[in-house]
Amino acid sequence: MTLQLPALHPSSVTPRTDSGYPEPYRSRVLPREKRQLGKALGLQQFGVNLTTLPPGKESSMRHWHTHEEEFVYILEGEVVLRTDAGEQVLRAGSCAGFPAGSGNGHQLINRSDRAAVYLEVGTSNAEDVVYYPDVDMHYDPAVHQGKFTRKDGTPY
Repeated sequence: MTLQLPALHPSSVTPRTDSGYPEPYRSRVLPREKRQLGKALGLQQFGVNLTTLPPGKESSMRHWHTHEEEFVYILEGEVVLRTDAGEQVLRAGSCAGFPAGSGNGHQLINRSDRAAVYLEVGTSNAEDVVYYPDVDMHYDPAVHQGKFTRKDGTPY
């Protein structure tokens, strides 16, 4: 059975396998696959990604957003959620949420021996700035034309 919009099967969405991160951070997250389901369905106010994170990889560098909120729901496997409070394991059926402006840096790490699959849901806001507390990276699209910079503003 072929689905027609406004429905789709996630496998019909080509996975995004790139990252805007500069090295040395890009290799810490790739390869990973993000199927941008929300974009494929025409959603504009929030995004929905079906993400597959291979063993040994990180979802992102630990970060927090000024204006965007994020939610993750683990579908398969397990990941380690790393925040300012420390680490905890999330398994299939677990979820976590990150309010905008909280200042609580977060990331997922796959330390298991099999791929983890999870949904990422997040709002979109053109004024959003992203802070990375553990690495020398900053993201402010209004100031740096949508490119990552070092914390002092110099380009990679």
